[in-house]
Amino acid sequence: TPVYSVAWGPDSEKVLFTAGKQLIIKPLQPNAKVLQWKAHDGIILKVDWNSVNDLILSAGEDCKYKVWDSYGRMLYNSQPHEHPITSVAWAPDGELFAVGSFHTLRLCDKTGWSYALEKPNTGSIFNIAWSIDGTQIAGACGNGHVVFAHVVEQHWEWKNFQVTLTKRRTMQVRNVLNDAVDLLEFRDRVIKASLNYAHLVVSTSLQCYVFSTKNWNTPIIFDLKEGTVSLILQAERHFLLVDGSSIYLYSYEGRFISSPKFPGMRTDILNAQTVSLSNDTIAIRDKADEKIIFLFEASTGKPLGDGKFLSHKIEILEIALDQKGLTNDRKIAFIDKNRDLCITSVKRFGKEEQIIKLGTMVHTLAWNDTCNILCGLQDTRFIVWYYPNTVYVDRDILPKTLYERDASEFSKNPHIMSFVGNQVTIRRADGSLVHISISPYPAILHEYVSSSKWEDAVRLCRFVKEQTMWACLAAMAVANRDMTTAEIAYAAIGEIDKVQYINSIKNLPSKESKMAHILLFSGNIQEAEIVLLQAGLVYQAIQININLYNWERALELAVKYKTHVDTVLAYRQKFLETFGKQETNKRFLHYAEGLQIDWEKIKAKIKMEITKEQEQSSNSQSSKNMGLKL
Repeated sequence: TPVYSVAWGPDSEKVLFTAGKQLIIKPLQPNAKVLQWKAHDGIILKVDWNSVNDLILSAGEDCKYKVWDSYGRMLYNSQPHEHPITSVAWAPDGELFAVGSFHTLRLCDKTGWSYALEKPNTGSIFNIAWSIDGTQIAGACGNGHVVFAHVVEQHWEWKNFQVTLTKRRTMQVRNVLNDAVDLLEFRDRVIKASLNYAHLVVSTSLQCYVFSTKNWNTPIIFDLKEGTVSLILQAERHFLLVDGSSIYLYSYEGRFISSPKFPGMRTDILNAQTVSLSNDTIAIRDKADEKIIFLFEASTGKPLGDGKFLSHKIEILEIALDQKGLTNDRKIAFIDKNRDLCITSVKRFGKEEQIIKLGTMVHTLAWNDTCNILCGLQDTRFIVWYYPNTVYVDRDILPKTLYERDASEFSKNPHIMSFVGNQVTIRRADGSLVHISISPYPAILHEYVSSSKWEDAVRLCRFVKEQTMWACLAAMAVANRDMTTAEIAYAAIGEIDKVQYINSIKNLPSKESKMAHILLFSGNIQEAEIVLLQAGLVYQAIQININLYNWERALELAVKYKTHVDTVLAYRQKFLETFGKQETNKRFLHYAEGLQIDWEKIKAKIKMEITKEQEQSSNSQSSKNMGLKL
């Protein structure tokens, strides 16, 4: 059978070609597995494979065009056209593709639905070529002509503003509140634009324009360094431009800030799913090894922290940085190949930050622009994590901090476009936009907590009377070490055991002990132990390990600091007796040789330790007061 069309894979290590009704992906390595599947009911005439989104297009004599992923799974199947589809071609950035047939030229979104249909008098369009900037199309026609087309009528929306590219060099801005219309004229043709955080950023073939939504008449204009801009990302304080060779960060005043780099960086294949920007951090998913995320300081462009990258055990598909809060608390959420949604801290100094799973079967995600609320589409549910940090504080109450609703109305493969204020915008598979409003109260709660207005936060929760709000407040209070508020919030959601534990923390004699027990409460056992040992509270460090049945560690500490070995052995013996077991651990048998356990003596020692801690605490308090009096 003749091969009508062929395309290289994104990594230049595989080739896709047609064989009748079959599509074949052949890796160039010897002995590698060839992937082959029946793709159409008629002969396949044209294929294309995009390097940015890794998706495949096919067109056939069965009058259909289809979108596939690189594993041969069908993502979109068009309705049959009147005539065979003779050409398909991806735009360079992988956001759009063009389809050609007899007297037909169609512009489609990467998910398959159609933006526009033109009926030029051309005969069959046998080949389509995009310009490098992705704004123009040329088509080779059966009637001996070449057809040219230009992509217009692109829309951008943010709050009450709508921006439309009406002509190649003209944009129309409409304020839907008062119907005011502004026309923006550009010297060169518009290539990319982005509207967010009260700014419109427009790149033309030679310049970049930055408009404020408060004033459309006086943009800041600066010349672009080189190449065509393929991606614009915005954060509250600055924006990112990606071109064919580099990544540039600029302030909204047009000042160049930084240009992050890493070995083997390929900017031509970066898109909004693999790059993320916040006020202080830039995150980039590596293409050479998709399990790795590079993290950079926004202000300098240098690797964050100790320069280590973030690595996951399997390939990462989509990344997103949270937008608010302190740099030290910056979190990154990502979806991996198994469709698990994970979250981890961006801060990387020495100790390996754990990656925690928030959900499974998540297809798309977005952070809120004004506070750290995360939303995602999980299987057939739409879920909002009102306080994702709960996983670091008290994982038990995470389900209580969620908002869930049925998402079957969004049909198959919906995508979250934006999460601005309390409105989530979702693009359905047919191209229609759906807007969902969520409760405004969690955002207000975030605001109160970030400015330490704990009484106002409690008052808000009492007014709203919702379990999710109380659960969020409980986690927020523990994270900020405000145990009084935490006690009120836990009581409101009926977590009595936690209320009792918080009460016991309040009664502890020293500041260090309280701190250690708050860390224990959040499951940070090692950190709690370090706090106690640094404060010289060795017995307390041993005791928390005994309480957690970490017998080996308790004995290790007792031997290391030459104290309370008998205490550990006594508690161990009591524990074994309860279950009617004999000691089998060699270390414990070794230290128990010739040691007589005297509970009276042990209790006296423990009492002495507690008294010592109380004295230490009161001494440090009185010395502080003395300092104040002087």
